[in-house]
Amino acid sequence: MTAREEILGRVSAALSDVPRSAPGATSIPREYAEVAVVDDLVALFVERVEDYRAIVERVRPEELPAAVAAALGDSTRVVVPPGLDPSLLAAATGVDIITDDGSLTAAELDRVDAVVTAAAVGIAVTGTIVLDHAPDQGRRALSLVPDRHVCIVRTDQLVGDVPEGVAKVASAAAGGRPLTWISGPSATSDIELERVEGVHGPRRLHVLLVG
Repeated sequence: MTAREEILGRVSAALSDVPRSAPGATSIPREYAEVAVVDDLVALFVERVEDYRAIVERVRPEELPAAVAAALGDSTRVVVPPGLDPSLLAAATGVDIITDDGSLTAAELDRVDAVVTAAAVGIAVTGTIVLDHAPDQGRRALSLVPDRHVCIVRTDQLVGDVPEGVAKVASAAAGGRPLTWISGPSATSDIELERVEGVHGPRRLHVLLVG
């Protein structure tokens, strides 16, 4: 008996009392999975995003250009994805707006102060924002390299929990687009549990919740 056969034999023995799917079954039963019931998606999303030390601000659609300009703070060089509505940057005067065509290197992106993107989904229970990198969100490097990320999320993009969020971006993933899951600014802790922000992504996350 080979090592492989021995291992597979042990696995089979361990699973001998586990019910098998019926012949021809195409999926595993998931009756245990429950969809979270959230009374107020917006309030919970705001609370959870703030828990991550991100800034979240509710704005009306007509207030969005001014809110984007304010969120950029002292940024002087800002990169945006090619599909982002240019009118959203109309109030950002005195700022060098760079539209990324995919040619900017990591070093060039590192010299940019901020990025402005849209989003695909906001998950209330976890305070997570999901990017599926549609044209208004751009490639992954845009949301990972610049120090400040201003992210625009619409209230109609909010869902209760992670399974709902996964369902919303399933077609994008099936089409080969990457997904980026953002839960607050990039942060990690060293061996002494000292929090350090900005190690693996933006040090500052500013969410503009529109609706």
